[in-house]
Amino acid sequence: MQSLGKSPVVKRGVVVRGVRTSATLEQAFWDGLKEIAHERGVTVKDLVAEIEAARECPNMSSAIRLFVLAHFRDRPV
Repeated sequence: MQSLGKSPVVKRGVVVRGVRTSATLEQAFWDGLKEIAHERGVTVKDLVAEIEAARECPNMSSAIRLFVLAHFRDRPV
């Protein structure tokens, strides 16, 4: 059973091509996004803009989750 403490889901504001929006993700996905940005030598903002430009689903939070999942799933072992 999960404790009633802090929610594992975090909503953060992001600016994509000058438009302010938000994404609601579990902390693990925010951490994964930061790790990927660091590996690529870009900011999280730039990475989110890249995800936005290529996304196929209408929901930004889902697009980020799928991107992070694909990155770690497709990583060589």
